[in-house]
Amino acid sequence: MAPDEPISPRNPHVVAARRLARRNFRSKERRFLVEGPQAVREAVAHRRAGEDGTELPVLTELFTTAEAAERYADIVGRAAESGARVSLASDATMADISQTVSPQGLIGVCRFLDSPFEQILASRPRLIAVLAHVRDPGNAGTVLRCADAAGADAVVLTDASVDLYNPKSVRASVGSLFHLPVAVGVPVERAVEGLRALGVRVLAADGGTGAADLDDELDRGTMGEPTAWIFGNEAWGLPEETRALADQVVGVPIHGRAESLNLATAAAVCLYASARAQRASGGCRSVTSS
Repeated sequence: MAPDEPISPRNPHVVAARRLARRNFRSKERRFLVEGPQAVREAVAHRRAGEDGTELPVLTELFTTAEAAERYADIVGRAAESGARVSLASDATMADISQTVSPQGLIGVCRFLDSPFEQILASRPRLIAVLAHVRDPGNAGTVLRCADAAGADAVVLTDASVDLYNPKSVRASVGSLFHLPVAVGVPVERAVEGLRALGVRVLAADGGTGAADLDDELDRGTMGEPTAWIFGNEAWGLPEETRALADQVVGVPIHGRAESLNLATAAAVCLYASARAQRASGGCRSVTSS
């Protein structure tokens, strides 16, 4: 349960949480913020392996308003039971910590939870999203959410992509950050090399000249194979050197009059096409199974 008295805005825990809005502090402390009941609920339920092999709760601290503590008593109670430090905070203090215009009354501090790329390879994934040169944090989080919904086994953010723990990325993932392994800071060449060594077919999603048609790829019956999709920058797509790394450059066909699709929509179409083909051949986990 939350304490009876609100925490001071000058309390060191509040100051430390506020600093996590900045990437250098997140990297130094290996902590990030989650906001709102959905994200905090997912964080409370998540565990990750510590250096000694024991499981650690991801959520280490929770700030809550009095109203939220009452409305979401189950979440606050489970956070306390898991060992997280629970602090009651005023609306003004929450607004000071929050990175949103309208805070929802719950803000959690979480341990970093990205996975080593080698660990992802060891799991022999069949469907992977690789975010190369993705700079918009909202798009990164939305693609992660799409990958989760499509039943992907992992997501890889290259060293040229946005910070996974950017508050906008975390919010846009809507809790999916806690659902599947994510590797960060992987050079795209290393990602392709490692995945191809497992027999994974590497497809670059790009609508530029020379791109094959996704419909044609589906018709050929090759989409049921283990597949990694590389998604590029929102404005200028994938550089030629990254396109050259792929086994095939594939574009989403535009059947209507739209000029193009945005990154997240194109990613959803590509990932679901692979997921559907893999399920048809018995090779993709169902999103309803866990």
